[in-house]
Amino acid sequence: MKPTSVLAVIPARGGSKGLPGKNIRQLAGLPLIAHSILLAKSCPEISRVLVSTDSEEIAMVSSQYGSVVPFLRPPELAADDTPMWPVVRHALLTIEEQENKQYDFLILLDPTSPGRLPGDISAALETLKNSSGAVGVVGVSQPEFNPIWHCVVEEKGIMKDLFDTAKKYNRRQDLPIVYRINASLYIWKADFVRHETKDWRSSPHVIYEIPDFRAIHIDDINEFERANLLINNGIIRLPWLPNIEK
Repeated sequence: MKPTSVLAVIPARGGSKGLPGKNIRQLAGLPLIAHSILLAKSCPEISRVLVSTDSEEIAMVSSQYGSVVPFLRPPELAADDTPMWPVVRHALLTIEEQENKQYDFLILLDPTSPGRLPGDISAALETLKNSSGAVGVVGVSQPEFNPIWHCVVEEKGIMKDLFDTAKKYNRRQDLPIVYRINASLYIWKADFVRHETKDWRSSPHVIYEIPDFRAIHIDDINEFERANLLINNGIIRLPWLPNIEK
C-alpha cells in the first residue's frame, strides 16, 4: 500500500473585525497562527502544512514557523462573509495543481483554536479511516449546559422551550448527550473535497470529542486573554512550548 498523504490547511485571513490582527497576535509567547503550524509539524501523519491567507504579513510570519505559503488567497475568497468551504477547496485544488499530485486527506486547522494536541489529530484521523461510510470527522465537545434543557425563546412575552423535546424529560440527568461543533479540527477525505462544491454538512460525518476546556475558539479579546491564562498557567499544556509549572 502507498503511504497516506495528508494536507493540513490553516486558513488565516488578514482582516478581523472582532480582534484586529489576531492571527499574528502573541499568545503564550508565539503568534497565534504559529501554534497551529507547530501542531501540524508535530504530527507525523501530516505530509504538508499550508497556510491560506490574503495577507503578506501573515504569509511572512507563517514561513518563519515552517509553513509553506505557495500562493496568496484571491480577494473574492477573503471577504468578511466568505464561507470556509470554498477556501478549503481552493487550497486543495491549487496545491495539487502546483505539485502535480493528489492528497488522500485534508485537515482544516483554524488558527483561532489553539487548544488541540497532536494526539487529537492522530485519533481523529484514525477514526475517519475506520469509518467507511463517512466522508469526514468533526471536532466536538460537550458544552457546560445541555441546550435541550436550558435554551428557551420568548414568544409574545412568554418563555417557550427552544426544543419541543425538552418537555419529555423531568430531570436534567435523563437528557441525551449533546455535542457542539467547536472548530478545533475538521478532517475530510480529499476526494470528497474535490467533488463537493457547496454543502459539506449534508454528507455523513463522524465526531471526535475534545474536552471542552481545550475547545478554545478565539474571536474577541476576552477569549484571547482566557486562552492566555489557560496556557500560561499550565491548564492547557502545548508540547511545542516549554513546560509551565502550575
